[in-house]
Amino acid sequence: MYKKLEEKLGFGFEDESLLRNAFVHRSYLNEHKSSKLESNERLEFLGDAVLELVVTEYLYLNYPNPEGELTNWRSALVKGETLAKIASGLDLGEYLFLSKGEENSGGREKDYLLANTFESLIGVIYLELGYEKAKYFIDKFLLVHLKSILEKGEHIDAKSKFQEMAQDKAGVTPTYEVLHDEGPDHDKTFTMGAYVGDKIVGKGKGNSKQNAEQKAAEDALKRLKW
Repeated sequence: MYKKLEEKLGFGFEDESLLRNAFVHRSYLNEHKSSKLESNERLEFLGDAVLELVVTEYLYLNYPNPEGELTNWRSALVKGETLAKIASGLDLGEYLFLSKGEENSGGREKDYLLANTFESLIGVIYLELGYEKAKYFIDKFLLVHLKSILEKGEHIDAKSKFQEMAQDKAGVTPTYEVLHDEGPDHDKTFTMGAYVGDKIVGKGKGNSKQNAEQKAAEDALKRLKW
């Protein structure tokens, strides 16, 4: 079942049941209560910690920059959007176990689900193959993007950049408002609007208000061409 994925990764797994759990979204278990599968949330928790350690270690050992700059670089590398792009490139979405509702709402392409699955996969690699293999995986598929991120300025926080530009160009501090939200309390999606004065200049969606505000700020910067 996972042969194509293993070929992309360049290594295989012996414990297929553990690997399968990396792709189980909690919504699937809500509809399959008798299933012996476990959701990927615990693996995601572990993978997130391994990811942060590997990226932090790499930046510390390879760059003499101040702590503040390294923190921004790390944030750009491990943010959901970055992880989701890599997960999409690995076609992780096609392996997900989702509820019918999540499936019908495009769950296999949702950034936050893909990012969480990427972290869950790291958790599996760490548990079965060890730290060095997890480090190899993160280096091969994530850290190679650092140069591009820095060249494009993607390590600069969009909200901070938008606020700076709005104050410089319009003389005001931008604000954000919830336009609408959808989904159950444990899995909401927010749509936020970014405003300059009383004019809406950007919109963004995310699984938290903070993430949606970042997307709205990015959208505003693109629309205003600042």
